[in-house]
Amino acid sequence: MSSARPAALLCVPLLALGVTACASTASSGSFKGEQHEVAQTISNLQSEATAGEAQKICKNLLAGSVTARLNAASRSSSGGGCTQAVKSQLTEVDSPELTIESVQLHGGASASAMVKGTYAGKSRVSTITLVKEGGKWKISGLG
Repeated sequence: MSSARPAALLCVPLLALGVTACASTASSGSFKGEQHEVAQTISNLQSEATAGEAQKICKNLLAGSVTARLNAASRSSSGGGCTQAVKSQLTEVDSPELTIESVQLHGGASASAMVKGTYAGKSRVSTITLVKEGGKWKISGLG
């Protein structure tokens, strides 16, 4: 197994947790300025996940490092890259509600958001990390 595959396999479950936290809408309205932009990215992830838009998620919402890991794993496994990995995860979505509880900026190039959702019947708070790429906030991980 190549070294890219384990990294991607770690990324896919993280993405799955983020995507499965998606419902019909996540409100970004209570945030202002850069915090609003971060919250809007999470809201956009939710909207695209609900619509089944895996390609748009990969192209517009995930950080380059995430898509690169998923694409590298594709070359060493069954193929399909980021889009196929996200599509696969979207089939697992059970549409629990999501609340963006807080957004914290870490300098000008990274941020984190605390989100509360229900996963497998249990309330869970997770941290979504984001980075700024090309002037837009992109999702880089979930912790």
